[in-house]
Amino acid sequence: MSTSVAHLVSIGVNPRDIVPMVTQYPYFLGMRVGTMIKPLVDYLVSLGLRKKILARMLAKRAYILGYNLQETVKPNIDCLISFGIRTEFLASAIAQFPQILVLPSKAKLSSQQYFFNLKLKIDLEGFARVIEKMPQIVSLNQHVILKPVEFLLEWGMSSEDVAKMVVKCPQLVALRVECMKNSYYFFKSEMRRPLKELVEFPEYFTYSLEPRIKPTYQKLQRKGIRSSLSWFLNCSDQRFEERLQGNYIESESLGPSFCMVGSLSYQGTRLSQMRRKTRVMRKYFTDVLFLCNNVFVLVHN
Repeated sequence: MSTSVAHLVSIGVNPRDIVPMVTQYPYFLGMRVGTMIKPLVDYLVSLGLRKKILARMLAKRAYILGYNLQETVKPNIDCLISFGIRTEFLASAIAQFPQILVLPSKAKLSSQQYFFNLKLKIDLEGFARVIEKMPQIVSLNQHVILKPVEFLLEWGMSSEDVAKMVVKCPQLVALRVECMKNSYYFFKSEMRRPLKELVEFPEYFTYSLEPRIKPTYQKLQRKGIRSSLSWFLNCSDQRFEERLQGNYIESESLGPSFCMVGSLSYQGTRLSQMRRKTRVMRKYFTDVLFLCNNVFVLVHN
């Protein structure tokens, strides 16, 4: 076994993945571990990228091993930090979009930041939060970004509200307008809720209408429960069923607060006590798969 292969296995790469890696990027077999592979791996780990995650990245994208640490990777990371991306979010950004390590980041970030400020009224700080959550936006076509934004504006959203929605849920700008229309029509015609609920929980548009939104909402209707969008969407199927049966009641930690009536209401307990505000660093390694696929297709078109 070559020293490069041995080192990759030592950081967690499955030996069964070595052959596909060689097929994809055979050049790493001739790389020096001490001067090329190990310094890159150590640097990425120092940014907060766990070895387990890094091993998976390398198994799927062996070409990352060819990235030049001093000439490309480090300058790109410095560039991200200069644009306001917080160091604790660098690892998740890299895990989502490894290409950000080698793209001409300064030019792309400058162009997108100007565009977001001009067209979406999102300032530099808001833009940094967007990149932290969805780094693929660096390479997303600006015409693609505008389509969902224009749709929201056409249906009565103010530019300020759209900006808030994009900062909170950047995936909006990669969605297909046709899907957004269907979800919006259901929201207005069936749910009959005010637009402010979409501003509070823009993630609503990222859920599939038929397999997720409709059936869960219809279950709420049959139970006579009134809740926020995030309460019945931002949870697993099992957790939703527990909530629905009244076996599991909790305050919302990441979405807007909710009000419930009927059998799920606590007696003698103030609702405000259920809504303790907590600051939780969001982890983005479990990004919605169909959105990621959507983004990568758009990026390469």
